[in-house]
Formats: sequence, C-alpha cells, structure tokens
Amino acid sequence: MDTAFIDELATSAPTPGGGGASAYCGALATALASMVGNLTVGKKTYADVEPQVQASLERLAALRARLLELVDADAQAFAPLAAAYRMPKETEQEKAAKEAALQRALVGATEVPLQIMDECMTALKETNFMARNGSRMARSDAGVAAVFAKAALQGASLNVRINLGSIADEAAAADYRAKMDQLLDEGCALADDIYAFVVECL
Repeated sequence: MDTAFIDELATSAPTPGGGGASAYCGALATALASMVGNLTVGKKTYADVEPQVQASLERLAALRARLLELVDADAQAFAPLAAAYRMPKETEQEKAAKEAALQRALVGATEVPLQIMDECMTALKETNFMARNGSRMARSDAGVAAVFAKAALQGASLNVRINLGSIADEAAAADYRAKMDQLLDEGCALADDIYAFVVECL
C-alpha cells in the first residue's frame, strides 16, 4: 500500500493539512460508492437500473479525480497565505503590502475548501442513489461512503471558517459563509438520511 500521503500528512509540514485530508476523504467516499455500483452492474436483479448505475459510476469517477486534484489545490492555495503571514510589517508601507497580499491569498484559501464541500455534496447525491438502488449486499459500504463524505464536508468547512474572520471584504465573507452554511445544512442532512436508511435496512 502506498502510504506517501498519510506519511506526509503526519509530519510537521503545514501541507497537506486538514483541507487536503478532507478532499482525500471525499475521494474515498466516491470510491466506496463506486464499489457499490460495480457490484451492481451485470446482475440480473438490478438490470432495470443498470443504465442509471453506469451513469452514476461515470460521474463518481469524475468526482474522484476532481477531489484528488483538490488535495493538491488546497496545498497550493495555502502557500501564498503562509508567505503573506511571513511578510515584514515594520513600516506602514510594509503593513499595507502585507495586508494586500494576505487578502489576495485568503480568496484561494477559502474558495478551494468551498469547492471541496461542493464536490462532497455531489458525492452524497450519488451515494444516496447507490444506497437505495445498488446491490443490497454492499449497502453497508454505501453507508460508510455517506459517513466519509459528511466528514469531508465538515472538515473542509473548518478550513473555510478559519479564514472568514480575516477577510476584509465583509460582503465576500458573508457570501462565503452563506455558501458554507447551505452546503453544511444540506449535506449533513442528506448524509444522516442515507446513514439512517442503511441502518434500517441492515
């Protein structure tokens, strides 16, 4: 097993961190949901839903690739933020330059975890379909996928939240917060619904 990401995550290096780990967790959720789908196709019992399952598998593959891209994107977004915090602030000019750099960097550092949340929300919708229409033998795996996607969603939200108080543009900060809250509310509710459905079926 390739443990490079886990090993790197465990070091004192600032990246990868919680955002990248959340994206990776979301990718794991899509992989589990895909497993459910792959255990469904080709079975006579599920012949009527096979076209929909195949289409969901394609979407899940694209989601997984995107979430893995976001692992790296999160680290790349943090780099300019860390650099901005290290800038000198001895003079008024330096303070102004530092604040400007910080505000620019906060945009990427906030938008990437929001993208992670958005992809996890989509992953939950696909997982919901698999839980209710996929192989009953793998229903518990769909439940695990929902739990992982919820964890990824909540984890990424913390990376959004930690930046909100530093964003000078109050309107932008409010917009980010509204998007975060909506994704959290809808995603956590859907994940809990999937989990409850799976538990009831087991």
